[in-house]
Amino acid sequence: MKGRIGTQWLIALGLANASISQADDTFFDNVIERAKTLAEAPYTPPNAPLSSALENLDYDAYRQIRFDPERAYWRDESPFSLQLFHSGFLFKEPVTLNVIDDGQSEPLPFQRDDFRYEGQARALSSEDLTDSGHAGFRLHYPINDPDYRDEVAAFLGASYFRLVGRDQVYGLSARGLAIDTASSKPEEFPRFSEFWFFKPQQGDQTLTFLALLDSPSISGAYRFTLTPGEQTNLEVEAELFAREDIDKLGVAPLTSMFAFGDVTAHRPDDFRPQVHDSDGLLMHTGQNEWIWRPLSNPSDTRLSLFSDDDPAGFGLMQRERDFDRYLDMEALYHRRPSQWVEPLANWGPGHVELVELPTPDETHDNIVAYWVFDAPLEAGESLALHYRTYTLNDTPEAFDQARVFRTRQGQAGLASDPAAKAQRQFVVDFEGGALEGLNDDASITLFIDTGEVEAREAHVLALPRNRWRASFRVPANATSDIRLRLEMNGEPISETWNYVWTPDD
Repeated sequence: MKGRIGTQWLIALGLANASISQADDTFFDNVIERAKTLAEAPYTPPNAPLSSALENLDYDAYRQIRFDPERAYWRDESPFSLQLFHSGFLFKEPVTLNVIDDGQSEPLPFQRDDFRYEGQARALSSEDLTDSGHAGFRLHYPINDPDYRDEVAAFLGASYFRLVGRDQVYGLSARGLAIDTASSKPEEFPRFSEFWFFKPQQGDQTLTFLALLDSPSISGAYRFTLTPGEQTNLEVEAELFAREDIDKLGVAPLTSMFAFGDVTAHRPDDFRPQVHDSDGLLMHTGQNEWIWRPLSNPSDTRLSLFSDDDPAGFGLMQRERDFDRYLDMEALYHRRPSQWVEPLANWGPGHVELVELPTPDETHDNIVAYWVFDAPLEAGESLALHYRTYTLNDTPEAFDQARVFRTRQGQAGLASDPAAKAQRQFVVDFEGGALEGLNDDASITLFIDTGEVEAREAHVLALPRNRWRASFRVPANATSDIRLRLEMNGEPISETWNYVWTPDD
């Protein structure tokens, strides 16, 4: 886990990208040295004050500053093109952008003519914006129509970025790192302070760029290799250097929103059946178990840990992709991507951590998932990471089991029955995998574990169209950490469904 990921090591594992030249490695090594040097000195906060006009922009005025697509960089030289975000509003710390061409790195300076200042933003026309810099960038590539460049990735704010694949719209976000999320310490947000793009050429299907990350506790060098498509893929190599002891380092964090859905017990007064960017956390453990955890909008912060050793992958998924399940023509939740994280090196022991926060509406991200190593990262230590993260509409390719497609809950029995109020009933519906083609009288059994509480009336039954239902009841007044799966001949044939019921739900 600790130390340098070298080119020879990658080649030995068959993981080196053939398109990465020796010159690319040299630039990456230089960024690594910069990150290492930063970590050996006290942290220096960014000091690039913006003009008061930019600092005081509100949301509406900031949105009226638009990059002119006719001035997109590389648009006549490559299928990739680059557009930039203006500093201002929440983005008060400009990032430095550079382009590497023919072995030389040159800064990409701020140019007022790159932007259109409309509406309220027209007031900036009289301001000196020379040193404004850029807040971030977005990358375009034709993934839906060969004659049109779609936005496929955006990096904006701290270490946040978003990816989108074919026929998708932006939903959840990813981050470079998360530090002390949902802990007794204030959360720390490392930021990408500088980027270097290897200028793409005509016919290129991948784009490589580097980034320098810094924060009070850590610095790091990143190499990203972006491959847009039906599943837009980002390969991530990182060298991290701890400046301070870090108790909880969140690796490959994903951030999303869940307001309400099928599993929600107390639904808001809303015409839409569901509102969320993601509806569940999916994990593929090092022991080859697939675990599905439906997301919730809890009344209080909820923290769940899923211990593992050398995980095969995890992700926040948007499984429900039918428009009729959302009825929202503005947000287009049915087209929000799922996103998967897949380690490309052994991560060893640790856990996937899921944070669920209460949110009153869909304007706040309230879901975070990331990996945490068992061993904390101490000051002076280094950590090498290699993984890929990609968008998808369905489950990962390796998934071969029956999956949960619906979770419902409610009061057990009749409302007029006093005993019913003491029980909570769940139904979990499965489809696909080994269930395809089974007869209704197939010998499917239910494995269920409800911890310290008793599960009552637990059974399985066949549904139309080769689907199967698991049904059970638990006490309504007690917290239950529930795991269940379908089995045949004593062997699992479905993913493991996991859910925590609390009386407050």
